[in-house]
Amino acid sequence: MNEHPADDVELLYEGEWLRMVRRGKWESCERTHGRDGMAVIVIAVTPDDQVLFVEQFRVPLGAPTIEMPAGLIGDDLDDDSIESAARRELVEETGWEAGRIDVLLTGPTTAGMSNERVAFARARDLHKVGDGGGVGSENITVHTVPRRDAPAWLMRKHAEGFEIDLKLWAGLWMIEFNPDGSPAV
Repeated sequence: MNEHPADDVELLYEGEWLRMVRRGKWESCERTHGRDGMAVIVIAVTPDDQVLFVEQFRVPLGAPTIEMPAGLIGDDLDDDSIESAARRELVEETGWEAGRIDVLLTGPTTAGMSNERVAFARARDLHKVGDGGGVGSENITVHTVPRRDAPAWLMRKHAEGFEIDLKLWAGLWMIEFNPDGSPAV
């Protein structure tokens, strides 16, 4: 049920990447680039069972974060798909290329604040093609962590003052399982 039709939108602010709107009394943020506020998170494990994480400073948090490789869908290419964005972001951020991408699940990240939706994509059959590190000013550090040690490693990073993306726990689960609980194959 749509309580606030699209024609009842008041634009409060619009920048290069985001806009803030009001629908009735509800204020929210919307992405202005990409495909309908869509982003992709790439769940990737190297052939020697190392989970790929990325570290970068995030200005809105004022802190370094640990995340899985991720990015906007359609921010540069109009015909971008979840799969192509996942492939591109994985290579740009980590230097690893996937032989196969499986899109697992799509849903909102902060439904009470933003129109952003994220798709979880599992990367398979990885091979190293570069160093990663991101593009432009991203300044990404790549971490490869043994899968069995990943939860403890994340908690150590948290204790060191890093912000840990909570979606990582879902990503770790989806290494072995599909969203419906069936084994990943």
